[in-house]
Amino acid sequence: MPLLKVSNVTRQIEDTVAVNSVSFTQRKLEKIAISGETGSGKSTLLKMIAGLIQPDSGSIHFEKIKIAGPDEKLVAGHPNIAYLSQHFELQKFLRVEQVLEYANQLSADEAQTLFEICRIDHLLKRKTDELSGGEKQRIAIARLLISAPKLLLLDEPFSNLDMTQRNTLKTVLEDICKGLKITCILVSHDPQDVLTWADKILIMRNGKVVQKGAPENVYKMPVNAYTAGLFGKFSTLTIAETFMPIPSRNKIKQKELYLRPENLQLVSKKDKSVKGTVTKVIFSGNYYELELATATEELIVQTEKGKYKPGDTVYISLSPAYIAMLKKLNSR
Repeated sequence: MPLLKVSNVTRQIEDTVAVNSVSFTQRKLEKIAISGETGSGKSTLLKMIAGLIQPDSGSIHFEKIKIAGPDEKLVAGHPNIAYLSQHFELQKFLRVEQVLEYANQLSADEAQTLFEICRIDHLLKRKTDELSGGEKQRIAIARLLISAPKLLLLDEPFSNLDMTQRNTLKTVLEDICKGLKITCILVSHDPQDVLTWADKILIMRNGKVVQKGAPENVYKMPVNAYTAGLFGKFSTLTIAETFMPIPSRNKIKQKELYLRPENLQLVSKKDKSVKGTVTKVIFSGNYYELELATATEELIVQTEKGKYKPGDTVYISLSPAYIAMLKKLNSR
């Protein structure tokens, strides 16, 4: 039984359809991330779930009860759904404990547990103008959670945070879901921020969900170049034209495959490989990326060896793991 059910919701803002017939469900404690480029409709969808924007059509049910929009109730929002805008503000010149006291509905022990989970128990005596961006973010989240909601909605929580602050926030959100038993949906324009956190990712473009599924599936088998590009570098293989030996190519429904650099491998010359020329070598820490030109396409291959240079001739094939994944998908 889903905790949240979004059914064919649509919302037009001025002359633009911001959200176009979006549907999905969410189980209790399932972590969902909504990703896509700026203007894809992510924030509008989140606000409709929060009850802050009225859908033009469709419906949203939380615990089997329809969420009323601002056109249907005097005070917008839902008592069991907490929403944090990316443009949140904390009252200035107050101590953190004062900010949190106003909304507190928890016992002293419950509040202390919440503060520890949000990594803010050491900040309670500090004033809000003495905090870093990441600290303000965690305090704003704690301020929402202190009212004991069942669903937490976060709009771009990783914006303007450095890598250390992002990693801390990811840990906090993980602990919120597990320790406080609160279900979470967050919006991010950068799917890399949520790849290791989410149970399910929805990719939006022009108001529509173009792909949804487990992070691993969305990353490894993107349905189009848009989704592939959101998660980093990729190569495109046109199935009808490539010389690359693709198993069961007649059974593949897509016209193109979008390969991550690790989906390809360098091999010794043999029948099941394609000849290529190295055009560029990129050092990326513990591995190298080779940009290659073949007779029909340009490819990017990941390798641990740094012995290659532009102009070298190499041979490329699909990795065994990717071949196994293709066979598995085609057998369904």
